[in-house]
Amino acid sequence: MSPGCTPLEAIHIEIIYQGDQCPACFYMAEAVEEVIPKYGHRVRFTKVEYMKSKAHARRFYDLSVSLYGEEELKKFLRCAPIPSLFIDGELVFDVIPIREDLVCAIELALEKRGFSVS
Repeated sequence: MSPGCTPLEAIHIEIIYQGDQCPACFYMAEAVEEVIPKYGHRVRFTKVEYMKSKAHARRFYDLSVSLYGEEELKKFLRCAPIPSLFIDGELVFDVIPIREDLVCAIELALEKRGFSVS
């Protein structure tokens, strides 16, 4: 890296994750874990296990508010889908993605960040 250049920040993939007892959550996480190794340090991955951690519960709340607004969330208990996949805080999939669709979404996010995808 040349002087004065800053490293690019990794994209962040988050899955709203109820737990291993939820087959859809388990398989969505498995799909991501299968694909991301080839991207190395360019991708961070978090299972937002909202039932296990206060920090994750707060993140689930924040992502839900970003989708529907705080009033909608509080009034109608409208939350982010379970499972769902967010890239950099944006809902990308609310069903288990097909491998090719997941790869395309990751590579698009990487390109937006300035990473080359070859």
